Amino acid sequence: MLILIAGPYASGTGGDPALMARNLARLEQAAWPIFRAGHVPMIGEWVALPVLASAGATGPADPLAADVMYPTAERLLQHCDAVLRLPGDSRGADQDVAIAEARGIPVYHSLEDIPGIAA
Repeated sequence: MLILIAGPYASGTGGDPALMARNLARLEQAAWPIFRAGHVPMIGEWVALPVLASAGATGPADPLAADVMYPTAERLLQHCDAVLRLPGDSRGADQDVAIAEARGIPVYHSLEDIPGIAA
C-alpha cells in the first residue's frame, strides 16, 4: 500500500523552522516500519516543500504555501491506499483523515494497526 503519514508539521510551531524540522523528523520515524512491512510511506511535505522551493517560495510560511501544502496532500490522497494519523493537533492531518474517510480509504491510528507490522 501507499500510506500517507499525517500528523503535525507546522501546527504549534509558530513558524519556527527548527520546530517544523523536529515535527517532520517525527513523521519520518514511521517511514521505516511502513517500508519494512512491504508498503510505501509518503509524507506530504516530501512533495510540497520541493514544489514550494521550485516556485521561489521562501518556505512553509510563504504566502504561496497555502496554494501548495494542503492541495499537495489532497492530490496525494487520490493515489494513497491508507493514512497513518499520528497524534497531535494538526488541521492539515485532520483534513487528510476527513478526505480519506470520505473516499473510503482506511485510516490507521498506530503503526501496529497497519497490515504486516508486528506489535
